[in-house]
Amino acid sequence: MPDTRFRHGLIVGKFAPLHAGHEYLIRAALAQCERVSVWCYARPDFPDMPSPLRRGWLRQVFPAHLYPQLELLPDAPRPPLDSSPSEVHNAYVRGVLDEWNIHPDAVFTSEAYGEGFAAALGATHRLIDPERRHVPVSGTAIRAEPHELRRFLNPLVYAHFVQRVVILGAESTGKSTLTAALAQHFGTVGVREYGRDVYERENGLLNVDQFLEIALGQRALEREAAASGRANYWLFCDTDAATTLMWSYLLCGAALPELHALADECRGRYAQTFVCDTGIEFEQDGWRSNKAVREVQQAHILQDLNTRGIAYTVLRGSVAERVAQVAAALG
Repeated sequence: MPDTRFRHGLIVGKFAPLHAGHEYLIRAALAQCERVSVWCYARPDFPDMPSPLRRGWLRQVFPAHLYPQLELLPDAPRPPLDSSPSEVHNAYVRGVLDEWNIHPDAVFTSEAYGEGFAAALGATHRLIDPERRHVPVSGTAIRAEPHELRRFLNPLVYAHFVQRVVILGAESTGKSTLTAALAQHFGTVGVREYGRDVYERENGLLNVDQFLEIALGQRALEREAAASGRANYWLFCDTDAATTLMWSYLLCGAALPELHALADECRGRYAQTFVCDTGIEFEQDGWRSNKAVREVQQAHILQDLNTRGIAYTVLRGSVAERVAQVAAALG
C-alpha cells in the first residue's frame, strides 16, 4: 500500500451490519490519513439495526481513546433513497458536507462507484480490496445468513443477532441445570441467575434497591455473554426481570418503578420463553423456602406471563426430555 498521507479521508456506507470488510477499509484509511470521517446512512433505514445502533458498533470497534483521529458523522436530514442514481447521492453528500464544513481530500471505498463519488467531492479516490480477496463477504450476504457468516463479525456486532431464550420457573424447578444443559446441547453459552449471587452475598437480607441491582446485573451478564465470542445463535438465560419483580414483592412487599419498567420490557426481550414445571422433587439447599411456597411462586410466574401476553412453553420430565422439548420448539 502506498505511503501517501492524506489530510482528511471520508468513508460513507450502510454498515448493515459492520463487518470485517468494513473494518479493513477503515483501517486502510486510518493508515493513510491524519483524520478520517465515517458517515453511516441508508434510506430506507434498517428497522432492526437503525443508524444509531450501527454508529454504536463503529464506536465500540474503533473506540475514541484508541482511534482519536476517527470521527463518526451524525445523521443528516432527508437522505436520498438507496435506489436513487449515483448523481443524486453525490450531490446530497456534497451539499451536507459543505454545510458541515467538511472537505475531505480522499475518499475510501471498495466499489467502482467510488471514482465518480470522489470526483464529485473534488477528492482522490482510494480503492481498497475491490475483489474482496482479503475479506470475501458482503453486508447482503451477512444479512441473509448472519450465523453462518459470523466469522466476519466482531463479537460485539454478532451479539445483535444472538437470540435470547429465557428459562423461568419457581425455585427448585431445575432452571439452572437446564440452562447449562441447553447451552451444552446447542454449542453456545448460558447466563446464570445473578440474583443468587446477590442473595448469598447479602445473606438473604435484600431491599428494593438490591432487587433493581439484580435485574440490571442480570442484563449485564446477558450482554456480556452475547458479545463473548462464545454465543452461537441462541443465548439461554436463567430467569428474567419479571421474576425479579416477583421476588421484590415477596421479600420486600414493594418494588422500584425502574424494576417495573425492566419487567415490562420482557415482552419483547426474549425470542422464546420456557417454564420449568414443578413436577420434580423439591431440594432444600439452605436458601430456599419450601414446596408449598414453590407452588405459590410458580402460580405467580404463570399468571404474570399470561397477564403480559407472553407466549410460553411448559417443560416437563427429565433434563434430557426438557432439552428435547426445547430443541423441538426452537426448530
